[in-house]
Amino acid sequence: MTVVVTGSIAYDYIMSFPGRFRDHILPENIENLSLSFLVDSMTRRRGGCAPNIAYSLRLLGIPVRIMATAGQDFTDYCRWLEVQGIDVSWIRVYHDEFTASFFVSTDQENNQIASFYTGAMARARELSFHDVDLSDVELVVVSPNDPEAMRRYVRECAELNLPLMYDPSQQIVRLEGTDLVEGIEVADIVICNDYEYTLIKHKTGLPDADLVARAGVLVVTEGERGSSIYVEGRRITIPPAPPQRVVDPTGVGDAYRAGLIAGRLRGFSWEIAGRLGSLAATYVLEHAGPQEHTYTLDDFISRYVQTFGPTPELEQLRAQVSAPGRA
Repeated sequence: MTVVVTGSIAYDYIMSFPGRFRDHILPENIENLSLSFLVDSMTRRRGGCAPNIAYSLRLLGIPVRIMATAGQDFTDYCRWLEVQGIDVSWIRVYHDEFTASFFVSTDQENNQIASFYTGAMARARELSFHDVDLSDVELVVVSPNDPEAMRRYVRECAELNLPLMYDPSQQIVRLEGTDLVEGIEVADIVICNDYEYTLIKHKTGLPDADLVARAGVLVVTEGERGSSIYVEGRRITIPPAPPQRVVDPTGVGDAYRAGLIAGRLRGFSWEIAGRLGSLAATYVLEHAGPQEHTYTLDDFISRYVQTFGPTPELEQLRAQVSAPGRA
């Protein structure tokens, strides 16, 4: 039961702006936008959608492998991923490139302005599922990456009958409407946030009913309001997990995806899986960086019960985890 996560590998340069972006944006002059924000802190963190999702999956006890590309500065990052128990055997390193870099500024309202340097990520289109052993693959996640790579992976998942979670999110602006429709129709699960959902509708021209019908299962995260899961003609409303503190939202959505996947692969209902996603996301929100949080599976279950109430399925999982000889 291995999840293969494709997507960016990057270093995140996380900056904090001590104000509100909206106070400095003049709507009447938006066509001549020229702004510079003086930030008061910056850190460099391990990031990228693929490792972010993979890291939280491993915390939740799910075997995971990354299929992605990195550059000459990836050595220490790669060793760290291996220590976490993440399979890096499908990561290809290009020594004539740098690893991709994500530059993001966050204001006091947790709004973000970001730029992304592709670096080695642009070579991800050179990887193929036809070149690897797929015998243990339970699910493929196509998360933001080189757009051509995303197109290729979606088509290969269809050709090879691989279960797919399609997560176009940050690359919606770079993908064509036809690409998005193809990904939505091939995928078993489509996931995005509420703003990205509006972008998808705009680029594809699909109304809500058609989009939900083509997606099969559609998951829309809604920030502090929680999330919605559209499946089998119904909408399941998932509440947020209240944070103990709010530090930085970078990578919150990636952790949500990991929690949702972990729940579904263990056979839990969409309601439980969505709540697992909410709690996994909250752990990231409480830390500076998308891979700085940690917990044991038993700790995670205890907090879930404290947040959402007793759940027999998770108590059974706790008993399995606590049994002698079980990890």
